[in-house]
Amino acid sequence: MTTHPYADDGRDCQQVVRHLATVLFPWDTTRALELALFRSFASARIGGLLHATGEFERRPQKRYDDTDLIVSEIIENGFDSRRGQRAIERMNELHARFRIANEDFLYVLSTFVLEPLRWNERFGWRRMSDAERLAWFTFWREVGERMQILGIPATLADFAAFSREYEMRHFRPLAACRQVALATREMFAGWFPAPLRPLVRRSIHALLDPPLLLALDLRPVPRWLLWTVEAALRGRARLLRWLPRRRHPKLRTRIARAAYPCGYDIANLGPATAPRAACPAAPAAGGAVADSGLAVARRGSDG
Repeated sequence: MTTHPYADDGRDCQQVVRHLATVLFPWDTTRALELALFRSFASARIGGLLHATGEFERRPQKRYDDTDLIVSEIIENGFDSRRGQRAIERMNELHARFRIANEDFLYVLSTFVLEPLRWNERFGWRRMSDAERLAWFTFWREVGERMQILGIPATLADFAAFSREYEMRHFRPLAACRQVALATREMFAGWFPAPLRPLVRRSIHALLDPPLLLALDLRPVPRWLLWTVEAALRGRARLLRWLPRRRHPKLRTRIARAAYPCGYDIANLGPATAPRAACPAAPAAGGAVADSGLAVARRGSDG
C-alpha cells in the first residue's frame, strides 16, 4: 500500500510540478535536467550502454530532442493524462530493447529528482518551499512507479543517500562514457556562434562537480572561471527577483525542432524503426492536436 505524501491526490503534485517547471523556473529546470544527463553518462554501465547504441554520438540533437519531448510531455500534461501516459509507455518501449539493471533506472530517476533541487538551491531566483520540494519528489516517484522501477526510496533524504552510494560504486573513468559526454557537450556548444563555443565548453565544465569531472575525464576549469560562471548565474537570479513574474507557461513541447518540422507523434519519438514519412500538408495554425498525439511545433524560446 502506498503511504507517501500526495498518495490520495496525485493531481496536486502534478499541478505543482507543472507550475514549477513551466512558469516559475522553466530555464532553470531545463539547465538542471541537462546536467542530469552528464551524471547518467558518468555511470560505467549507463554511459557504456549509451555509447554502444551510438545515438548520442551520431545524432545527439535528435537524441536530446526525443528525451526532452518525452519528459516535457509528462511534466506539462501530468502522468495521469492520456498524453503523459503515452509518453511513459513510449519510454518503457524504448528501454525494453535493452537489458538495464533496476538500480540503473533508479539512479537516472534520482538525477531527475535531485539535480533541479540542487540547481534551485544554488541559482534559483527564490528557493522552493518544502512543500514544492516534496511535490517534485512525489511527482517523479509516481513516474518511476509507472515505469515499474522497484525499490524507490520513500523519502527525499533516502533517495539522495542512494544516489551518493551509487555514484561511489559506479563512477569511474571510461573512454565510452567520456565520448558520450563530449558528443553532448559539443551539441550544446553548437547552439552558439563559433567564437563563443570554447567559453561554452569550459562553462559546462564549471557546472560539473569534481567527482563528475573525474568520472568523465574532463578537465576542471580555473577557479576564476568557476567563480565567474557561478556569479553570473547568481546575478541572473537577483535580477529575476525584480522583474515581472511570468504569467503564462513556457511549454517545451511547443518549441520548433529541426528533427520534427511537421510536429511529432509521441509513438514515434526515439530511434526510428522505419523510414520517416514525408510531411503532410501544412496543418492549420493552432496548438497540439491532442486526440491524435500530433504536437504542432511552433517557434519558441526557453526562458
